[in-house]
Amino acid sequence: MKLLSLLPLLCTFALPSAAQQIKPNKYGLTVITTRQQYSQLVKADSNQQLINLETFIPGIRKDVRYATTNNFTRQRLYNGAGIYLRLPAAKALRKIQEALQRKGYGLLIYDAYRPYHVTEAMFKIKPNDLYAADPRKGSGHNRGVAVDLSMVHLKTGKPVAMPTDFDDFTFKAHEQYQPGDPIVTANRKLLRDTMKQYGFKGSRTEWWHYYLPDYKKYPIMDMEM
Repeated sequence: MKLLSLLPLLCTFALPSAAQQIKPNKYGLTVITTRQQYSQLVKADSNQQLINLETFIPGIRKDVRYATTNNFTRQRLYNGAGIYLRLPAAKALRKIQEALQRKGYGLLIYDAYRPYHVTEAMFKIKPNDLYAADPRKGSGHNRGVAVDLSMVHLKTGKPVAMPTDFDDFTFKAHEQYQPGDPIVTANRKLLRDTMKQYGFKGSRTEWWHYYLPDYKKYPIMDMEM
């Protein structure tokens, strides 16, 4: 992976082949906000490209709650319901989809790339970084390498049973929670084991949240796709 002069300890981020400097925001974070900045990033390193998962991963399903009011904020936070991830994350997720399909399951995406301003809005409503990313740090979603997801049965297309619904901020969503139903336990374990097998790391407090451990290689972004 080329680092494109991405030096996290610097306060500015030099775009390749350009004299333009991106000034840090009020938290000292460098945030990509324009198509020109994004295009230069991708030109220098193709792994920075945000990939449309619906066209890249055959059979993937989605339920993008933040494009509706059916989410913990009760607000529509997205203008569209597209699901995007950086190229390495998308490639890994495609392998995961293929592995699950051999067992009769498929992926259901709740959220993927998330513009930075949405993270700011979420934290105002839920100022607890166990459940909503702190905008002073940004999140893997803002970098395009985190995904919220579950599984569906291929035969029925219906979601599998999990400990909770998406965005449930109770102990039942935690990794340490032991469901009473063995089917729920098996479903959660299959998802977790498969995600980890292909390089994703899970959350301690959200069974649906996974991210690539090298997320800091990818700049925070605040632009609609």
